[in-house]
Amino acid sequence: MNRQIELDGIMKHAGNISVEDLFEPLTYSVEPFISPEYAQAERDLLWPKMWQMAGRVEEIPEVGNYFTYDICEDSIIVVRNAPGSIKAFHNVCSHRGRRLIDTPAGCNNASGANGRFICGFHGWTYDLNGKNIYIHEELDWKGGLTAEHTCLSEVRVDTWGGWIYINMDPDCVSLREFLEPAASILDPFEFEKMRYKWRQWVIFDCNWKTALEAFMEPYHVAGTHTQMLNHGDYYAYSEAYGLHGVSGFDQRDPELQMKQSSTITRAGKGKDPRISTYELQNEIYTTVNNASTTETLVNAAKRLVDELPEGTPADQVIKHWLASARADDAARGVIWPTITPEQMAKAGLAWHIFPNMSVLQGISFALCYRTRPYGDNPNKCIFESYAMERFPQGEEPKTEWVYAEPTAEAWGLVLSQDFSNMAALQKGMHSRGFRGTLPNPHQEQKVTNFHRNLANIIGAGSLRLLNK
Repeated sequence: MNRQIELDGIMKHAGNISVEDLFEPLTYSVEPFISPEYAQAERDLLWPKMWQMAGRVEEIPEVGNYFTYDICEDSIIVVRNAPGSIKAFHNVCSHRGRRLIDTPAGCNNASGANGRFICGFHGWTYDLNGKNIYIHEELDWKGGLTAEHTCLSEVRVDTWGGWIYINMDPDCVSLREFLEPAASILDPFEFEKMRYKWRQWVIFDCNWKTALEAFMEPYHVAGTHTQMLNHGDYYAYSEAYGLHGVSGFDQRDPELQMKQSSTITRAGKGKDPRISTYELQNEIYTTVNNASTTETLVNAAKRLVDELPEGTPADQVIKHWLASARADDAARGVIWPTITPEQMAKAGLAWHIFPNMSVLQGISFALCYRTRPYGDNPNKCIFESYAMERFPQGEEPKTEWVYAEPTAEAWGLVLSQDFSNMAALQKGMHSRGFRGTLPNPHQEQKVTNFHRNLANIIGAGSLRLLNK
């Protein structure tokens, strides 16, 4: 069947899916993952219209610091143009269209520091506000060039939580409106006070959505990370919040639920929560590339067996553990935000921030992911992950983006296990025998909400209720 005809024909299902429908058994086809036409629709209708996380404020601390963010054929320069001010421009000279800043071979972006941008073709020069300040032989234009003709094309830019977002649509909604209600739910974590611990990237043989969705739910733990089942239960919930979505650990038995149990700072599995909480935290830290928790939390959990009597209830173990870790961090100059148990419960475990960002958050740390298309190939993507923590002032690590092969040595056991699924998933969706996805209505609602929103934006999709 012609892919364009097929893409046009499946929209009749997508527009009929409501948020309430996400709680019911659904299916969607493989077109969003393998179709060149769908990838083209994303280039035309998704990426130019959406707020996208481009980087972190800490990457451009001084005037003149810049980095680039590339998405499909577009490249954006994000620059610190003045103290307390950030601007963004299309990375293209207004003369003949050459990119002003080239991405070095083997890098996922370009970065540097300069007081101006000079085109390598004819030397046209721009200041940090995008104004053209030099045109070679300008008199040859006989006065026909104006500031509007020759300035850089500006892109909307804003910040939230220390992240810098860009939007190429001048008529877009504000960043805050775009991020709600996720922003308000996550504000108490004060991500702006965290700093990079490490940041790595790799190229995968799969669609950008295939890679991103691998980090949208804990439902896969039982099949992918079997070693983690020794230390914790991974039954989970998933919930849509407008464009965005959240997942968290869940309990089928209401009597076992507690406000902290949906988050990463929860009791482990076992009769003695003093022991199991340490075993769970240590397992996470050592197998997720020293991320998803902190050394402070692991060390405080290790002392629980010495500091609390046997038989201490799980909720009291968690309360003591967090208070102890908070005091340990405060002693070294790391001050935690004040987050109530109710706020922790609502924030859950991890968020999908539409369209291409995932955040697993903790009180003093976060593990984040971003995926992007790789050129115009729907079967490849750029995958990036980074860990953040609160550090004593002046003791933040100096980090750069590092290309890392998808091995356990480079990424830790857990992430390498996730990576092992990527290409196999993409290949499987090309199979004539695959009838379409069967996402878990309770545990994978973030995924179906993602496709519901994509369908509404792009005007093509294949979500439908299984019983219709």
